[in-house]
Amino acid sequence: MLLASAVLLGVAAVWALAAGVLAYTLGIRFRQALLYVPFKLVYRIRDDATRDARAATAPVIYVVSHQSRIEPALMLSLLPDDTLHILDEASADAHWLDPWRTLARNIVFNAEHVFVSRRLVRVLRGKGRLAVYFPDSVEPDVKSFRLFRAVARIAMQADARIVPIFVGGARHLPSSLTPPKQAPRSWFPRLGIAALAPMTIAELSERAGVAHTTSANAFFDRFAEARLAAAELDGGLFHAMCDAAERFGSSRTIVEDVVTGALSYRMLMTGARVIGRRLEAVSAPGDAVGVLLPNANGLVIALMGLVSAARVAAMVNYTAGPANVASAVKTAEIRVVVSSKAFIEKADLADVVAAIEQAGARMLWLEELRKGVSAPEKAAAALQWHRPLRPQNASKPAVILFTSGSEGTPKAVVLSHRNLIANAMQAEARISISPADKLLNVLPAFHSFGLTGGTILPLLTGVRLFLYPSPLHYKLIPDIARKARPTIMFGTDTFLSAYARTAEDGDFSSLRFVVAGAEPVRQETRRVWRDRFGAEIVEGYGLTEAAPVVAVNTATHNRDGTVGRLLPGIRMRLEPVEGVSEGGQLWLTGPNMMMGYMTADRPGELQPLDGWHDTGDIVSVDREGFLTIRGRAKRFAKIAGEMVSLGAVEMLVQSLWPEEHHAAVAVPDKRKGERIVLVTTAGNADAETLRLYGKQAGVADLMVPHDIVKVGELPVLGSGKTDYVTARRMAIEQLGLAAA
Repeated sequence: MLLASAVLLGVAAVWALAAGVLAYTLGIRFRQALLYVPFKLVYRIRDDATRDARAATAPVIYVVSHQSRIEPALMLSLLPDDTLHILDEASADAHWLDPWRTLARNIVFNAEHVFVSRRLVRVLRGKGRLAVYFPDSVEPDVKSFRLFRAVARIAMQADARIVPIFVGGARHLPSSLTPPKQAPRSWFPRLGIAALAPMTIAELSERAGVAHTTSANAFFDRFAEARLAAAELDGGLFHAMCDAAERFGSSRTIVEDVVTGALSYRMLMTGARVIGRRLEAVSAPGDAVGVLLPNANGLVIALMGLVSAARVAAMVNYTAGPANVASAVKTAEIRVVVSSKAFIEKADLADVVAAIEQAGARMLWLEELRKGVSAPEKAAAALQWHRPLRPQNASKPAVILFTSGSEGTPKAVVLSHRNLIANAMQAEARISISPADKLLNVLPAFHSFGLTGGTILPLLTGVRLFLYPSPLHYKLIPDIARKARPTIMFGTDTFLSAYARTAEDGDFSSLRFVVAGAEPVRQETRRVWRDRFGAEIVEGYGLTEAAPVVAVNTATHNRDGTVGRLLPGIRMRLEPVEGVSEGGQLWLTGPNMMMGYMTADRPGELQPLDGWHDTGDIVSVDREGFLTIRGRAKRFAKIAGEMVSLGAVEMLVQSLWPEEHHAAVAVPDKRKGERIVLVTTAGNADAETLRLYGKQAGVADLMVPHDIVKVGELPVLGSGKTDYVTARRMAIEQLGLAAA
């Protein structure tokens, strides 16, 4: 009896001591600390951000993402005790929460009903504090979004600051409010509390960079930033992958291809360690190692092997032609290129290999690397799959990608681990995906969309990834989709329209949505996918320098003809452009923006990005924050002193001949400086019909091409974008302007 009493007294003393330490370090009351101690010990909570949240000057509204049943207990323990907590009915009725509910005032609120309470405004105006618990949803439905409007209105009336709070990892607790299929459970995950700096609605609207943006949208975007802030960006890609394996299960099937089958996280990382050892022997830490592989398991293994060994994966665009590939090898100072003999033979890339070797790099074949692997080496790798070969640094380069070259010579874009992880987490904070999904990725990994969105994002979020080696197999991909049953697919308008022409109606019926980028999505493509397959195409916008996703439409915020709204954490500004009345040139900054460029004239030398990046795109933004791409700055023609968007010309032509593909290019003109030529697949296109259509549409005559060049198909880059350099050359040659 005495022993039991002593043990209990000892436990109580330790508990009280721990509470005293927490009360002092976090600035909370001793009673709050006593009830917080069990959470702190069990979940190893990172809670530094709560100190700043507590220090926010009243009036303040703490907006908490309600992912599990424990958030109210955590917030009642950590927020100032004069905070009025607005609890949902389940939390208000839960008996286990009784001790925590005594820590501060609380009232019951049914989230199904929108509220604008004068009482709450009075509380705030009296230098009060509120804690409001929002249902956890990346894409809230219309009814749920009304809650954002209501709280934004209260904050505006009381001139209150808003502090978004997100508890990272809470959705995987046994008490999670998310279905287990979408959020696998873990008994003791490590939690991290993210709390953003307090800001008023007016400050949020001004910070958005959009004139007159709605208060609810500015608030919604800030709330999404808290989700991003809770993500771990400083561990590097290798550790992010291991965290995902721990969260979703190391034996979970995560990647699959049409040749070698399915791999679990453990199998994938074991293979990466084996290959990484081989690559260590032929390169030094920080070296750029070329990766010339199709979408397949081997590519992901090689990529993660290089990451584990602290090498930089330089993704070689094998569709760019021997000259551009040789230029890339020299620009990034690549000494070794990893590839597959079987792939080189099937894809007929012998000339590309020759160009690589002429540029001074040697080929390393996966087939030969695999031959020399012994059984003990495999066993050792299997035991240490979760350990990197070299120390990881998230601020160091992870990959090198090359710009598309659609308008000129490609540049090398250097992206850090943090850039890539941030962009994947930004996308997760905007698009509703979960381990219940399966993604079919046909976009090559040398294209930033295919690498980050189509490969890294699913691997870090537990989404099953099905890789297909080429987007150009228009007849085979619908059949693959029918068998693999993906719920998500990425593509470009060119590829999606081609798949639709060869597909049967049920081939893509499993899809929830399709994310399209790289080029504008035509209304005809959108209509076909909606009517035939029941799949919505959500259009986005990105660039290699942004790793790449910048903006995207979602289920909640979707507007045809736009590329959606900015991802969380990205800020923009528009610079005026001479001759452009609507919109301006887009500049961006954010955690996903590249480290910098390497160029052919300064090979191997990183030219760092200095703060803001000039995208070269002309965009307009409406009051809801939706971006519309008006064209590239380089894709404006100056005709008789007037600036004309070639993108707008293409939209005009597209509306007249919607089932065809078109490219508007500018060519020299002795009298006007430049003139527009239409390169089109429309066999019935004629200048007079287009002129009359333009007149009916009310566009200026300068916008209407008088020269039309008809082609069997438009030249396309490997990424799916229109190859404007080649299209312009075709126009000049056919019109006999080569001499000019």
